[in-house]
Amino acid sequence: MVLLCGTTVHSADNSTILVFGDSLSAGYGIGVDNSWVSLLQARLGSLGYEHRVVNASISGETTEGGVARIEQALQRFQPELIILELGANDGLRGFPPQRLRSNLDKIVVAAKNSGAAVVLLAIKIPLNYGARYSEAFETTFRDVAAEHGLPWIEFFMEGVALNEELLLADGIHPNLEAQALLLENAWPIISASLGVKK
Repeated sequence: MVLLCGTTVHSADNSTILVFGDSLSAGYGIGVDNSWVSLLQARLGSLGYEHRVVNASISGETTEGGVARIEQALQRFQPELIILELGANDGLRGFPPQRLRSNLDKIVVAAKNSGAAVVLLAIKIPLNYGARYSEAFETTFRDVAAEHGLPWIEFFMEGVALNEELLLADGIHPNLEAQALLLENAWPIISASLGVKK
């Protein structure tokens, strides 16, 4: 499922921002129109930027799924910027960090080869997966960002993940109130990558 968050496009020359993620960006449980991605579109519009934000996030998506569909997404939308928010489901399923690394590398290389810039929204997993696995999982994002020179944030769910008031009843997914905070977490690297001055 691909959702266009921008409802007004004033020019064929408008640049596209592609959000390539999982349920954390797909508006799971709250509706995509209420997601942080929609808030991003609104903020850019309020600042006078006419970027079209395309939400290509799918609930339950893994990095392997991302690899399978990145080329089609690049060809279809020709984005200027890709906001890459994948990996949480890899971690929750206990996939080897080496597989996570390989898949993220493939997505980033494909994006860069198309001419798109990439920013990486990293995630952490619960400590009950074991300290060794958690550390290896989290280090993967740092290594990918360093190797490819990507702007990144260490924990996209900062301030949300352990706050029951900002989570759905499942205790995992961000609720409606959390979306503004998720945008604030991601905004510094998004705005810097786009050259937004406000």
